[in-house]
Amino acid sequence: MKEREEKNSGRKKKVRKKSRTTEFSITVVLCCLVAVLTVKGISLQQKVNANASRLSSLDSQIEEEKQRTDDITALKEYMQTDEYIEKTAREKFGMVKDNEILFKESQSK
Repeated sequence: MKEREEKNSGRKKKVRKKSRTTEFSITVVLCCLVAVLTVKGISLQQKVNANASRLSSLDSQIEEEKQRTDDITALKEYMQTDEYIEKTAREKFGMVKDNEILFKESQSK
């Protein structure tokens, strides 16, 4: 009987060693998975932050372009008025209205 108990205790030790080795291996694999997931999570968070700042920048550019479009529309409307046509004719072509006298300064030497 003693021999049988010794054999059984030897088997139990081998089973315990295999069980401990398996537990250790599983623990190492789980730790590796946690580490990889943590690194990927941090990387994704950085990308989200970068995209958020890029989105903010693009939103401000959109607002600037809308303002520019409004300015161009206002200028287009102004250019179709008689006031603008008259001003341009006077400045570029030196035109005057009927019964209007144009005085020029003499250049002194």
